[in-house]
Amino acid sequence: MKTIILSIAISVVTLIANAQIKNVTEVSKTTITTTKDSDGVKQSIKKQDVKEVQNVELENPNSNELNKDIKPTPIDVTSKTQVINADGSTRTVDVDRSSYYESNGKKVQLSLDANGYSMIIPETKTKTLLRKTATNSYILKSKNKYAIGYFDTNGDLIIETYDAKSDKVNAETYKIAK
Repeated sequence: MKTIILSIAISVVTLIANAQIKNVTEVSKTTITTTKDSDGVKQSIKKQDVKEVQNVELENPNSNELNKDIKPTPIDVTSKTQVINADGSTRTVDVDRSSYYESNGKKVQLSLDANGYSMIIPETKTKTLLRKTATNSYILKSKNKYAIGYFDTNGDLIIETYDAKSDKVNAETYKIAK
């Protein structure tokens, strides 16, 4: 009898200790891109794992009400993107900045590629490459110019170019399109 009561007590304590005090949502998304060119067919795979964690807190934890309201708390979002290139190499990106950006009425699309990002102007299909440097910035290479780009705290893309005639650095801000 003593053993039965003791095992019930241990079970109840275990259930209470394992009660969920967090809302956790995990979403995985896999995108496979197939490119066909003169070299053949190449496939790159992009796996994105997003985890959202929210602490559960009650509005009035000490009230005598049976049903209690949940207090809104901040959501902690972590995202990890893994890119598997056509040649089999793998790289991990902490923050995927793929999106549409705008500057002075000009809209560009930034998309993750094998070695960084590709910036495409949708109207002209012009492609510019962005390659990551060690200093958390990007070297921007287009047909006839090189520039430096980086993301500010708002997630906007800043591209700085050097003008040799005026001996100044010009900055162009591409705001994320909503």
